[in-house]
Amino acid sequence: MSLNKVLLVGNLGKDPEIQNFESGSKKASFSLATSERYTNREGQSVENTEWHNIVCWGKLAEIAEKYLQKGKMVFIEGKIKTRSWEDKEGNKRYITEIEANSFQMLGSKGGSENDGGGDYGRSSAGNDSRSGGSHSTPPPVDAGDDLPF
Repeated sequence: MSLNKVLLVGNLGKDPEIQNFESGSKKASFSLATSERYTNREGQSVENTEWHNIVCWGKLAEIAEKYLQKGKMVFIEGKIKTRSWEDKEGNKRYITEIEANSFQMLGSKGGSENDGGGDYGRSSAGNDSRSGGSHSTPPPVDAGDDLPF
């Protein structure tokens, strides 16, 4: 038995880059920064930031394109994938990415916690427990659904 599951909370480093394929599928790619803060032995505050390459496919990519922006805080759930290709010089190159299967917008950096919240991916419609709010976000969708959303 094995498990490949990733949970991340961080801020988008850039707006999603969108690719549309001839098959009609869509891919969204963006970077996500996660930071760790601690005090070292000398009493100095230290912050380490990790950058993660995130990809979303299909309906989740469409939602990412519409609602995610640089600086927004987001909770990502997905799995680690490594892919390879040959560069122009014939060298084999590798990249490790997080393939998101759901995400939840947690608000914007420096904004209110209720700014832009939304749960997207595996949840079913109607499970959104937020109340009030004047922003319009679509209901959660399953990344595997073929809904004409």
